[in-house]
Amino acid sequence: MSADHVLLLGPPGAGKGTQSKRLAEEFGLEHVTTGDALRANKHMETEHGTPASFMNEGELVPDAVVNEIVQEALSSTDGWVLDGYPRNLSQAEYLTDITDLDAVLYLDVDRDELVDRLTGRRVCEECGANYHVEFNPPETEGICDACGATLVQRDDDNEETVRERLRVYDENTADVIDHYRDEGALVEVDGEGTPDEVFERIADVVRGD
Repeated sequence: MSADHVLLLGPPGAGKGTQSKRLAEEFGLEHVTTGDALRANKHMETEHGTPASFMNEGELVPDAVVNEIVQEALSSTDGWVLDGYPRNLSQAEYLTDITDLDAVLYLDVDRDELVDRLTGRRVCEECGANYHVEFNPPETEGICDACGATLVQRDDDNEETVRERLRVYDENTADVIDHYRDEGALVEVDGEGTPDEVFERIADVVRGD
């Protein structure tokens, strides 16, 4: 019997967005991300205000508001893959209070591999298509296959910024990983290899193989 409530964790560049979406499609689950949930419920009233009241000011949405939005998103569907939440121990403890998790997976990828993945990313200025100079290059270097526009490296994809993003991720989520590891719930999955190889490892866990 496959898991219905799946939490996928991993650092930037680990591929959790891609793998979460594929898992959802494969197992007929809802793909729930914090960003999508906030945008879909940006005018939802909470005792701390609406997400829009913070987002419109460019401020970080407080944990209390994010928690309520995530609860709303999870309660509206029977099965889901959660991606991008929890980001800290307080959120992890809240998630434990509101739902039972069938599978908690952590995509484990070597730090230098993450840096290579993130610094090699190229994005189309026009249509937003994503490429990678090594793993998924366009047919013509620097040109989008889909619309022919120029591909660029995002400002936050340079090595210095990438390494700082990874450091901040570790600092914020180390307690989350330890929380699930201490509970005996965490399954560490090798996140290196082709996307298909990684997906099969994840799918095996979700299926209970």
